[in-house]
Amino acid sequence: MLNVAEDIEAKIRRLRELGKVSAEPSTPPAKPPAAAPKKPPRRPRSISSIRERERRKRILIGASILIIIILIISIGAYAYLQNRAANELKNAREQKLREVAYYFKAGNFTNPNCTKYANQYKTEVVNKILQAKTLQELKAINVKVYFDKAVQAYDSCVAKQRQLEYEKILNQTKQEKLKSIELAFQPLLSMPLPDSLKAKVVSTLKSLEQQVKEAKTVEQVKAVNPDPYLLSLWRDYYFYRIDSITTPDVILEKNGVKTLVSKSDAKAILGSIMSYQELLQYKVYPVQYVEIALLLPRDKIAGGFLKPGDKIMFFASNGTKGSYHEIANQGYVEMVLLPSTAGQIAVSESQSQTSSSTSSSSTNYNEQHSSTYNPGDVSYTNGTTYTDTYSNSQTSSQSSSASYTYNVNLAEILKAIAAGKIQASEEVKQQLENYGWKVINLEESSDMLVLPPNTEFLIIVKVPSIFVPDILQNQQDLYIAKIST
Repeated sequence: MLNVAEDIEAKIRRLRELGKVSAEPSTPPAKPPAAAPKKPPRRPRSISSIRERERRKRILIGASILIIIILIISIGAYAYLQNRAANELKNAREQKLREVAYYFKAGNFTNPNCTKYANQYKTEVVNKILQAKTLQELKAINVKVYFDKAVQAYDSCVAKQRQLEYEKILNQTKQEKLKSIELAFQPLLSMPLPDSLKAKVVSTLKSLEQQVKEAKTVEQVKAVNPDPYLLSLWRDYYFYRIDSITTPDVILEKNGVKTLVSKSDAKAILGSIMSYQELLQYKVYPVQYVEIALLLPRDKIAGGFLKPGDKIMFFASNGTKGSYHEIANQGYVEMVLLPSTAGQIAVSESQSQTSSSTSSSSTNYNEQHSSTYNPGDVSYTNGTTYTDTYSNSQTSSQSSSASYTYNVNLAEILKAIAAGKIQASEEVKQQLENYGWKVINLEESSDMLVLPPNTEFLIIVKVPSIFVPDILQNQQDLYIAKIST
């Protein structure tokens, strides 16, 4: 259509030029007279010239009418073509704009921070569509290309936003991990560590922190686990603590329960633990023995059959619950003292003599009379018997008896010996030596209970000092068990 319009415009221009040429005179215009000359006498025109002029005039009029008609037709055709082209251009522009709206709809670009990058390409293609003058220019505009560029810019922005957000999360995760690692190492660094172990702890801490700082992903940061390193380092500290104790035994405490063990056993127990959090529940103490005195009934101290040097354990009843728990797993008997009532001796002695004599005599006198009758077949007997006894007896007896009772208080005797008020005190001391143990030994050998079960004994025990508070707090419910070997 545009080519046809261009051809019509070219024809109109040629017709205009042709009309101009026909209207111009064949001779050039006369120069204006400088002065008004006298007019020459008019010569009469010839008929042929008049006819020629009339012919030319008619030709010019016809050409003008033809040109006007052609111009009217051309203008109408041009206007029609122009309107048609304008409508086609308008429709094509609207179609392109609808295509833009389809591609650049809001659902395709949801990130408000990155929508502006897509809108730049949208604005560019819309401006290009609006500025297009021909259909060729509109057809040359590829909305999909602009959309692809917009998507690429939008995705790049979104990826950058996500990367920034991820880096923010990554840095936050790193900070949290570094803080947790530092807090996890703080209790260990606060301990009195030897220089070699402290250097090892610091080196391990820096190595873990470096791993966190060099991590590229959140997963790598979370994969940094200080627990195995802390388990090894805490174990080294416990072993150092055990080796620094001079005694052959140590005290291990966990959850309030204290146990006396050898150093090798303590290392074996701590070495078998696979979690440093569980390992931290243990405490290691040196063993320092002290002696304490306990006044307990014999039925709570293994029946009182305890001797110096015996190894013992301590238990206590759990109040009204009826259960028992261990307080100390090891101690030693130093001394056992019997109460003063066991030294109260009561002795009774008696003697008696009896003599008797008896004499007796007796005399017997018998007299018997009888008679018999036999009348017919019946026999009758009638008799009389007389018996007289004379006796005489005499008894005499004589008896004599003697008795005495005395009490001995051994406690008072010991006091008298200490005050030097008893003669032959060394002999008395020798006789009283191990008196208490002799009583207990006699019970064992005779299978007879001499002292009642509630007899109280004063027992001196040697225990690690760390057990003393628990023992004294539970003294009313305390039981002492002898360790059999």
